[in-house]
Amino acid sequence: MNNMDSGVELDILRKISNCKANTQRELAKISGMSLGKFNYCINALKKKGYVKYQNFKSSKNKIGYFYILTPKGVTHKTKLIISFMKKKIIEYEELKKEIKK
Repeated sequence: MNNMDSGVELDILRKISNCKANTQRELAKISGMSLGKFNYCINALKKKGYVKYQNFKSSKNKIGYFYILTPKGVTHKTKLIISFMKKKIIEYEELKKEIKK
């Protein structure tokens, strides 16, 4: 999973940092991914040190986890957002030129 699509990485990192519903099942659902695919992706992000999880201590479901970004994950998310925005600005400028033709 070293070559995970940066768009998928960014989507997952954004969902984790912006959503109150942070269980794997809930995050997979709002990301539009199967639970299996999301599990695969989240494990890759954990291995890279971008995400960590905590067990719900008061939960009756002892296998429920809460996902949070690590400081490294926040930095990586920011870099991905900047890269994404640069690409979109280039696309926008190219479309503007095309329209003017």
